[in-house]
Amino acid sequence: MPGDYYEQLPFFADFTPEQMALIQQIFIPCDCYADTVLFDQGDPAEHLFLVIVGEVAVRYRPDDGAEIPVARITAGGIVGWSAALGNPRYTSAAVCTGYTQMLRVSGRDLRSLYNDNVDTGILILERLAEVIADRLDETHDHVVDLLKQGFLNGSLRVKEI
Repeated sequence: MPGDYYEQLPFFADFTPEQMALIQQIFIPCDCYADTVLFDQGDPAEHLFLVIVGEVAVRYRPDDGAEIPVARITAGGIVGWSAALGNPRYTSAAVCTGYTQMLRVSGRDLRSLYNDNVDTGILILERLAEVIADRLDETHDHVVDLLKQGFLNGSLRVKEI
C-alpha cells in the first residue's frame, strides 16, 4: 500500500507530512479474507483496525443468549477500539465478511505516539472519538430496530407491573 494512500483516507485528513511519517510507522497494512477472525470476545485487546476496503462484522454474545450482530464496519470505520481505550479485553468479536484491507495499530503504539508526540496523538484521539460516536449512534438505531422487530413479531413480551 503506497504511502500516499494513507493521506487519501478521511481519518488522516489534515495531518502534516511529519505526522503522516509517524503514523506510517505504527499503522501497518494488513489484508484479510472472508471468515478471518480479527479477535474474539474476551481476547486480550491489543490492536485497533481501520477498514480501508471490505467489511468487518462485529458480534456480541451475552452470557445468557445467542450471538447478536452489533455492526458492520465498512471503509473508513474502526474496529477494536477496546485496544485504544486501554481495556484489557475485547467486549465483542470481529470477523471479516469478505476480502478486507485494513491498517492495524497496537494500543501500546498509540499510547506511545500520544506520549511522545502530543499534537499528533490529540488529532488521532479526536478522529477516534468521531468514529466511535458515529458508531454508537448507529448501534443505538440498530438496537431500537431489533426491539421494534421483537414487539412486532411478539417475541418480546413486556409484563405490566
